[in-house]
Amino acid sequence: MPLVSSLGARSGLDLEGIVSATLNAERVPKQNRLDQQEGRLQVELSAVGEMRSVLSKLQDAAEKLTEGSLFTAMKASVKQPESGDVVTVESTEDAGTGSFDISVMQLAKGSRAVSADGAFASADDEVNANAGSLTFGAGEESFTLNIEAGSSLEDIRKAINSSEDNFGVTADIINTGDQAKLVFRSSVSGEGNNLTVTNDNAEFDAISTQANGGAPGSGGMSIADADKATDAIIEIDGIQATNDTNIFENVIQGSTITAVKETEGTETAKLSIARDDSGVQTSIDNFVKAYNGVVSSLNEIGGENSMLQGDSTVRSLKGQLNNILTSTFGDEQTLFDLGFGLDENGKLEQENPVTNVSDVLKNNPAALESVMGGENGLASRMESFLNGYVGAGGSLQLRKDTIDESLVRVKESREDLKLRMESMEETLRAKYQALDSLVGQLQSRGNAVSAQLSNLPGFTRDND
Repeated sequence: MPLVSSLGARSGLDLEGIVSATLNAERVPKQNRLDQQEGRLQVELSAVGEMRSVLSKLQDAAEKLTEGSLFTAMKASVKQPESGDVVTVESTEDAGTGSFDISVMQLAKGSRAVSADGAFASADDEVNANAGSLTFGAGEESFTLNIEAGSSLEDIRKAINSSEDNFGVTADIINTGDQAKLVFRSSVSGEGNNLTVTNDNAEFDAISTQANGGAPGSGGMSIADADKATDAIIEIDGIQATNDTNIFENVIQGSTITAVKETEGTETAKLSIARDDSGVQTSIDNFVKAYNGVVSSLNEIGGENSMLQGDSTVRSLKGQLNNILTSTFGDEQTLFDLGFGLDENGKLEQENPVTNVSDVLKNNPAALESVMGGENGLASRMESFLNGYVGAGGSLQLRKDTIDESLVRVKESREDLKLRMESMEETLRAKYQALDSLVGQLQSRGNAVSAQLSNLPGFTRDND
C-alpha cells in the first residue's frame, strides 16, 4: 500500500509524477508483452475451438452415412382419397417395393355400457350402504376397485377414473334433466372384448353388467349392439384383413398400417412403397455441407495475413482431407466416378462434367452405398480420421490443453507483475517521502532566515 496519499505536498516538487513515470517505465513494456502473448493465445484458442466445431459436424455427418439402414431404408407414400386421411403407413427396410389400394371397411373400437332408465335421479344418489368392490374386465385386461360405504354415483365415477390400476375404462355421468345416466367406456377393442362389470355386493347390481350371483347380462348396465367392441377391417387390393386394433403390422410385409377413418363408397388410399432415396440424398447433402464448412473455416483460419497463417495443424488437416477425398473405394471407384467434383476452392460439388450424384443415386445406388457407406468407404475412413483430431485425447484437445496452460501462466505473470509494481511503488514512495520531508525542512529554514534578515535595519530584499 502507498505510504502517503500524496508526495510533494511539503516540498512543492512533482514527486507523484516522478513515481508514476518510474512505475510506468517498468510496468508498461512488460504489460504490453503479456497483452500481446494473451492476444495470440486467445486467437489460437478460438481457432482450435472453431476447428473442433466444424470437424465434429463433419464427423457426425460421416457417421450418418455409415448407418447400415440408410441405403436400405424404404419409404411409404400414401395418396389419400378426397374424403380425407383414412390410413397412415410406415415401412421398414424389410418391406418390398410395390403399389397397393387400401380401403378401411370398419374401425376397431371399444365397448360402451349404459345404466338402465330411471336407475338414478341424480349424480348425488347414494349407491351403496355397505362397502364392496367392482371388477372391470375386457379381453385380457381387468382391475378391481374397492368402494367405500355410502358412496354416491359421483363418488364412484371419480374413483373409477382415478384408479391407478384402471386399464382404460372411463366413467361419465350424463344428466338428462330428469335422471342421471352412468356410462362406462372401454378402450379395449376387438370383437368379443366387450366390457364386463361384476360385484361382490348386490347393491352394485345397477352399475354392473352382471348382477351379483346372476348370469352375464343380468346387471343394470347394458351394451347395445351398436356399442359392442369391434375389430378393424381393411381391404388391400380386394383382400380383406381383420385385427382387434386399428394397427395392422406386416399385413404388407415390413409395413405398419394404421386405420384412421372408414372410407366412403368405393374410394381407396393409394400406397406406394419404394427405396427412400430422399433420406440418402439428405445425408449426402449434410455431408457435403459439413465438408465445405470445414474447408471454409480452414481457409480462413490459415489464410493469408491471418494469425495462424502457415499453421502446421491447418496444413496437415487440409492435406489429409484432400487425400481421403481422392482415394479409391470399393471396386477401385472414386468420388468423381459417382458424380462428385471439387471447385477451385477445394469445396465438394455434387456434379462434374461427366455425371452427377442425383443420377447415380437413381440408377446405381449400390455403387454409391459401396463408396460412401461401405465398410471401408469414404464415411468410415473420414470418421476414423477425424476421431484422431476431435476425439478424447485427440490432437486438437491436446493443443487446447496446452493453450489453456499457457493462458494460466500469463495470468500468473500478471499477478506477479502486479505484486512487483506494488512493492516497487512502496519503495519509491518511502524514498521520495524522505526527500519531500528534507526539502520541505530546508525550505522552511530558508524562509525563516529570510524573514529574520528582512527585519534587520537597512536590509532590503531584492524581489527581482
